Amino acid sequence: MIVPYWRLSGFYFAYFALLGGIAPFLSLYFHHLGFSAARIGELVAIPMLMRCLAPSLWGWLGDVSGRRLLIVRCGALATALSFTGIFLRQDYLWLALIMALHSFFWHAVLPQFEAITLAHLGDQSARYSQVRLWGSVGFIATVVGLGWLLQAFDLDVYPVVMLAIMSAIFLCSLLVPAPPSRLVKEGGQLATGFIRQLLRPGVPAFFVCVALMQLSHGPYYTFLTLHLEALGYTRSAIGVMWAFGVLAEILLFALMTRILAFCSLKQMLVVSFALAALRWLLLGGLADHLAVLLFAQLLHAATFGSFHVAAIHFVQQSFSERMQGQGQALYATLAGVGGALGALYSGYSWTSIGPFWTFAIASFAALLAALVLQWRLPGRADMATENDRVH
Repeated sequence: MIVPYWRLSGFYFAYFALLGGIAPFLSLYFHHLGFSAARIGELVAIPMLMRCLAPSLWGWLGDVSGRRLLIVRCGALATALSFTGIFLRQDYLWLALIMALHSFFWHAVLPQFEAITLAHLGDQSARYSQVRLWGSVGFIATVVGLGWLLQAFDLDVYPVVMLAIMSAIFLCSLLVPAPPSRLVKEGGQLATGFIRQLLRPGVPAFFVCVALMQLSHGPYYTFLTLHLEALGYTRSAIGVMWAFGVLAEILLFALMTRILAFCSLKQMLVVSFALAALRWLLLGGLADHLAVLLFAQLLHAATFGSFHVAAIHFVQQSFSERMQGQGQALYATLAGVGGALGALYSGYSWTSIGPFWTFAIASFAALLAALVLQWRLPGRADMATENDRVH
């Protein structure tokens, strides 16, 4: 079977290029429009709330219909079309509607495309990381390029660039061929016993900590750009800082196979949370020192890279093959809930108690999660035994 490597990779490049424009610069654009920190936090939280709803709904539709590629194309087109409303008005309620509408369709796209990619790969699923890698490249290209662009031009150019990237996502989706039909509908049957597996030792604690990890990222994704700009960094330099974190993530992905051979999932998760607690304190209190900022961004390899890989493996080991879809959906949902709460609390606390204490709250959330996981997660041997019982 021939894998359309570059067409799949091109879609990931465009999709995560959009994320590279949203994560560092969306709050900066809202600040440019004159919104307060609280209103910025609310607007940034809306797409995260949509992440709690959209994946499950569109995933169900994909399972029932088997038309995943059509859903991807329609979702990508609807994302771009609904975003055009941002050029009509910029008042708070209208922007809230635009954020909700376009992100509802945007979050429908990736889970379906992941299934399409795996269907194309078939028994070559080990090549998935080689395809997904281009998403990180797209993210880096946008944060660096857009950082330079916003340094040279007015922020009014920002929505134009975002719409161009959304259009590129749709065009890339048109180039992707449909996967083999025999693989598209796999996993569409309902399964029983999900609650029983969800209540296995350590699993509820894990999902609570997933929400805590994303909550702790609230100040980072919502206010890091504004925080660094207030400390005197240029927008192009800020773009480089975001890119540096993603480069660290890519390097860790390259080494992950060797790391998993020596570390248990419990060890990886606990260390990831502990390093997240350290990272937020450094960003909140010492980000004006370039060396400290670079080190803090290097820790993105742990707070996203190792955490995400370990979390995906934990979900795979915690649920039987027929329950994987529900397990991954729950993981995405709780990540969305935590991210939304993180954006909201940081929006309200940023001006009232300041950047340091806002990041300190994030650090406490990550440290609390590390302690919970250390206490509640089974070790490697116990997890393997439970895994045998489930599978």
